[in-house]
Amino acid sequence: MSGFGGGVFDCDVLVIGGGIIGLSTAYALTRSAPGIRVVVLEKEAGPARHQTGRNSGVIHSGIYYRPGSLKARYAVRGAAEMVKFCAEYGLPHEVTGKLIVATERSELPRLHALVQRGRENGIPVRELGPAQITAFEPQVSGIAAIHVGTTGICDYGAVSAQLAEASGADVRYGARVTAVDRRPWGVAVRTGTGEIVRGRVLVNCAGLHCDAVARLAGDDPAMRIVPFRGEYFELVRPELVRGLVYPVPDPAFPFLGVHLTRGIDGGVHVGPNAVPALAREGYRWPVVHPGELAGTLTWPGSWAIARRHWRYGAGELRRSLSKGAFTEAVRRLLPAVREDDLRPAPAGVRAQAVLRDGTLVDDFLIREAPRTVHVLNAPSPAATASLPIGREVARRALAHVEADR
Repeated sequence: MSGFGGGVFDCDVLVIGGGIIGLSTAYALTRSAPGIRVVVLEKEAGPARHQTGRNSGVIHSGIYYRPGSLKARYAVRGAAEMVKFCAEYGLPHEVTGKLIVATERSELPRLHALVQRGRENGIPVRELGPAQITAFEPQVSGIAAIHVGTTGICDYGAVSAQLAEASGADVRYGARVTAVDRRPWGVAVRTGTGEIVRGRVLVNCAGLHCDAVARLAGDDPAMRIVPFRGEYFELVRPELVRGLVYPVPDPAFPFLGVHLTRGIDGGVHVGPNAVPALAREGYRWPVVHPGELAGTLTWPGSWAIARRHWRYGAGELRRSLSKGAFTEAVRRLLPAVREDDLRPAPAGVRAQAVLRDGTLVDDFLIREAPRTVHVLNAPSPAATASLPIGREVARRALAHVEADR
């Protein structure tokens, strides 16, 4: 790409990605530094078309995450801020609380560990016996549970649209980044339409494509996004569930297991499971992108995951290919559900960062390079934590801008 011209910039900070993290960053930038010029480039025709807009809309409490981690600190803080943001702008939301339910005695130690973790993270947690579970959820079966009062629900697509408007940033849709030219004095990108946009600092919030954008910028991210599709069903009889019901998660995996979520529209989502996607935007099995699939298969970490976790993966694959097997998993929590109670709903894809040795990156991952800030791992609960994450990314970007002055 040809370089800059005469030091002329279209903006101070150029953000790639119009999901909730990119838009929260733009929102934080304009509030932290009034008058700063921010351009957001989003390849889709509107905001939040991928991870942000394809989840169950849960405002997570932060109970699952290691005390002191970015996920724990930002989720706890972000949950309260997300409720406040939705209330301020009149966006649909509700603080519902949720149950995490043990259905087998072998799960009790993990449930008790969650109680301790929640308390360490400053989250109000109440322990329940079988009769108390039934009082909250008459159709749910379990031997013990915990009630987490700060969990809620909202519409993250609506939140993202509001962030775009409230930020005052120049948000350009249909702007797929195809090349990045980083020089000592700034950064320029070219879009698929041939447009050149110049900025002092680049912020990479490209989600499913963040590692590819990092490489375009000339940086080695030392990780690879391995996409996992989360498949959902909608409950035909939503009256079976009053609120949010989760199983006890396996701490070895970043996935929370098949759960039941009553959304702001009154419908109940069931899922997701987690299976490898054959494309980064592979929302259905037939969607295959050969280049992206080759990138996944040639990454050593992908094979390390397969060797280490093949039993878990086989179970997830079985539930993906068999509606009966998926129903069987749901019946552990909700015995009354039948196979014909489940109607397919839109799937999502999780952008999971994987290291070369097969380590699934557990925490949020933000790395810096000259004139660049890369957000390289921000799956769930990133939507919940988006306002604190946006402030942190904005802080780092502003430090690069200030270095020019």
